[in-house]
Amino acid sequence: MTNNAVDAGARRSAAAGDAADRRPFWGRLVNWGPYQALVSLLFASPRRQFVLLALIPLIWIVTQHLGPMLQMLQVSLLDAYPIAPGQENHYTLANYARFFQESVFMMPFLRTITYSAVLTLVTLIITYPVAYYLARYVKRENQLALLLLLLIPFWTGEIVRTYAIMILLGNNGAINLALKTLGLIDRPIPFMYTGFSVSVGLIYLTALYMLLPLYSALEKLPRNLSEAGADLGAGAWTRFRRITLPLSLEGIGSGATLVFLISTGYYGTPVLLGGPNTTVFAETIAGFFHVAGDQWPTGAAFAVIMFFAALVLTGIFARLIAALRKGDSK
Repeated sequence: MTNNAVDAGARRSAAAGDAADRRPFWGRLVNWGPYQALVSLLFASPRRQFVLLALIPLIWIVTQHLGPMLQMLQVSLLDAYPIAPGQENHYTLANYARFFQESVFMMPFLRTITYSAVLTLVTLIITYPVAYYLARYVKRENQLALLLLLLIPFWTGEIVRTYAIMILLGNNGAINLALKTLGLIDRPIPFMYTGFSVSVGLIYLTALYMLLPLYSALEKLPRNLSEAGADLGAGAWTRFRRITLPLSLEGIGSGATLVFLISTGYYGTPVLLGGPNTTVFAETIAGFFHVAGDQWPTGAAFAVIMFFAALVLTGIFARLIAALRKGDSK
């Protein structure tokens, strides 16, 4: 081998080394031996890939959702909490028995369930036409803009929107002023601190959770189904009842479940908009945590009761929706 050939090989090696150095960080990392070995080890099988993908969501669910609920369940079974130094833990069901023994707690519980169920139905009735119009009649390129307009009030928090409702429904609010201007009333109608104001506030706060699932379900409906029904002589109501409504049951079920579960847990809005006759169960639970510090186990037990009651009712509703969908598919 001549000296020229040796020099040429050295120059090619040096050029290759310079080219490797000029590669971006990720390019050098991908070709790094230990990195390739680690990737091969982690993604060697589909099972390992599944475990890696599911690891972070599982950690999130366990630490952020199941963990606090399990802690709440544990506290609900204790006879005292926080535990004083030197005091022993004693597990008891007395906190749960108190809910069934003292009738004063039953009324807020039943009121919360009733409010949530009725308001879920009302929210569905109000938002369904909006979602239907948005999904079926608005041009696709304009749908996103209209959705953003509908979402603007939800960029603010619950308390701000609740105060907006207070301004709207107050004695000097927009509604009373409009009625006065039209000559329909002489004195302001006391909307505030009633079941009406609580209902308006909760519907306003939860409408988004009903609207989006409905819009998603209605937007997917093939338009040719309704057109085929019209060609066969079906009227608008018949097409809605036999085609649109059954095919949107999935969205109705998702939206109703979200609205119902969220409504059972609202605290700030009923406190600000409601009165003595509209106390909901969340206020009762909060009373044990905020006022009586040694009553935390009772508050925790009541929270667990509300949680499982909401889950049972949601499960019954889900079974009903599934039965309706199954019946329509036959």
